Amino acid sequence: MIHSMTGYGKSVLQLPTKKITIELKSLNSKNLDLNARMPSIYREKELSIRKLMAKELDRGKIDFSIYVEATAEDTSTKINTSVVKQYMQQLRELLSVSNDQELLKMAVRFPDALNTEREEIDNNEWKHIEAEINVAIKAIKAYRLDEGSVLEADFKNRVTSIENLLEQVITIDPDRVEGVRERLKKGVEDLKEKYDENRFEQELVYYIEKFDITEEKVRLKNHLDYFIETLNSSDSNGKKLAFIGQEMGREINTIGSKSNYAPMQQLVVQMKDELEKIKEQLLNVL
Repeated sequence: MIHSMTGYGKSVLQLPTKKITIELKSLNSKNLDLNARMPSIYREKELSIRKLMAKELDRGKIDFSIYVEATAEDTSTKINTSVVKQYMQQLRELLSVSNDQELLKMAVRFPDALNTEREEIDNNEWKHIEAEINVAIKAIKAYRLDEGSVLEADFKNRVTSIENLLEQVITIDPDRVEGVRERLKKGVEDLKEKYDENRFEQELVYYIEKFDITEEKVRLKNHLDYFIETLNSSDSNGKKLAFIGQEMGREINTIGSKSNYAPMQQLVVQMKDELEKIKEQLLNVL
C-alpha cells in the first residue's frame, strides 16, 4: 500500500490556563525538509521533535507548528513595585507633579520597572503535548494513506491502459514487418535492375532484425508487472516505483524509434502520455 507525501494532521490540547494547537502539513520532497514553528519555551525540544518526524514521516516538506493561546490569567511579567515607587518619587520632586496617574505612566517606561521571569518548561505539561503530537502524526499518516489509495487506483488504471496499448502493438507488429518487407521489395523492383533473390532475402532478414522489438515488448511487460507488484507490497517506495517508471519509458522509447510504422507510433505516443502522467504522480509518493 503506497502513501502520499501530501497530508494534514491536527490536535488540540486544553490545559487549565492555555489551549495548545498542534498542526502538521506535508508536501512532496526528495528528502525530509522540516520547518518547525513553536514558542521559545519549547525550543529545547526541537531536536527530539525532528527525530520523531524523521522516524514517523520518513520524508517530505513538513511544516510543524505549536500554537499557544492563553485562556486564563497567566503572565510571567510582573511590576517591580519598589523600583516604580522610587521613579514616581523622583519624578514628583523633579517635575512638581502631584497627579500619581501621570507619574505612574512615566515610571513604568523606565528600565527595570517590569520584571519578566524566564519561563521554564513544565515536564508534566510537555508529556501531554508529546501525546498530542503523536495524535497529530497519526492523523497525517491516515491522511497520507487515504491519498495514497487514490494514487494507487490511478496508477493501476494507467498501467492497464499501457498494457492494452502494448497488446495492440503486439497485434499489429506482423503487419509492420510485412509492410517493411513490401516497401523494400518495391523499392528494389523500381530500380529495374536484376538482383539475386536469395541475397535479397538474406539482406532483408538482416534489415528487419534491426527493427525487431521482441525484446522491448517482453521487457516492457515485465516492467509493468513489476510496477504493479511493487504497488501491492506492504511498503511505500516511491523512489523504487520512479526507477521502474524510468525503465518503462526506456522500452517505450525504443519501440517508438524502431517501429518505422505510423499506426504503431501512434500507440507509442499514447503509451508515453500515460507514462508521463504516472511519473508526475510518482513525485507525491512516499
